[in-house]
Amino acid sequence: MSGTLWIVATPIGNLEDITLRALRVLREADLVLAEDTRRTKTLLVHHGIDTPLASLHAHTSDSRVASLAEQLAQGKRCALVTDAGTPLVSDPGRELIEAAVALDVTIEAIPGASAVLAALCVAGLHAEHFRFVGFLPRSGRRRREALNTIAHARETSVLFESPNRIRDTLHELSQSCSPGRRAAVCRELTKLHEQVLRGTIADLLAGLDETPRGEITLVVEGTAPDAEADESDDQSHEIDVSALLDARKSAGVSARDVAKELATLLEIDKREAYRRVVEHRIKAG
Repeated sequence: MSGTLWIVATPIGNLEDITLRALRVLREADLVLAEDTRRTKTLLVHHGIDTPLASLHAHTSDSRVASLAEQLAQGKRCALVTDAGTPLVSDPGRELIEAAVALDVTIEAIPGASAVLAALCVAGLHAEHFRFVGFLPRSGRRRREALNTIAHARETSVLFESPNRIRDTLHELSQSCSPGRRAAVCRELTKLHEQVLRGTIADLLAGLDETPRGEITLVVEGTAPDAEADESDDQSHEIDVSALLDARKSAGVSARDVAKELATLLEIDKREAYRRVVEHRIKAG
């Protein structure tokens, strides 16, 4: 009978940020698979859990992954955790998941802490639509392409960055993004020295320490609608509006009645519509 592989989210800093279900699963598991057993041991000891630990990280061999998947298929119950947050979000574990799926092992997610969602919550930026970038390539064409994608993305982008590279990343973004593009640098989320800097990318460069410390999540707001498209739309509206106003004037319709029609047509305030009508009639003579 197949066992179960639990994908367990763990705290991103504060050891209290873990769900009751996660604690139960970590106690019931036959084995906890950890990215760094030393860090996970601290969490387990804090909550009085003595489940055996084994390592599963980015350099775990294929044969080791296959062996673990086989043990799961034979009935073992394992909990997969990462150093912080939700496994597989820029963290190892994909190979084990794929092997477990191939062997029809039951896989369950135990949701919880996530640096991505925590950063979106406190950034103060639009979060209705967002894209997770993870860690940027360190150099070369792939890095330039990734930064260019962020610069032109309509949705908010969330990425992880190291304290050693955050200033370089902000500087590169400042060159490709519009001057007013807003962003937030979220440092040491949920920890004692948590810091959130908000403002334009230029503001963040000016306000960030020369040598920031800790784990950093960067949130970059998406673009405004394309300026050229906006300009084109505005011009087409002006042409339509001008024709409408000329026609209504020739028909002897009062400025107030035309303003009501214009407000409905353009979905603008009636006072603004009236101002446009009056201005148009003054220019038209």
